[in-house]
Amino acid sequence: MPRLPAIRPREVIRFLEQHGFILDHASGSHFIYYHPVGRRRAVVPKHNRDILKGTLMSLLREAGFTREDLISFLQN
Repeated sequence: MPRLPAIRPREVIRFLEQHGFILDHASGSHFIYYHPVGRRRAVVPKHNRDILKGTLMSLLREAGFTREDLISFLQN
């Protein structure tokens, strides 16, 4: 199983938007993204630091993706 790279919130946002997620609203220090067809959501922290690995895995799981999905997106 490949390791997750250090990734910034703007890269996660780009990944989500290319997979059909749209920005629903911002709440405090988080962006809430929503997928209109799959009825899934993803909460992305809005700061300029790398997202912690546990937080990133939780975000991916909540949105319905695997680590391999993200890694293959980043390699393209």
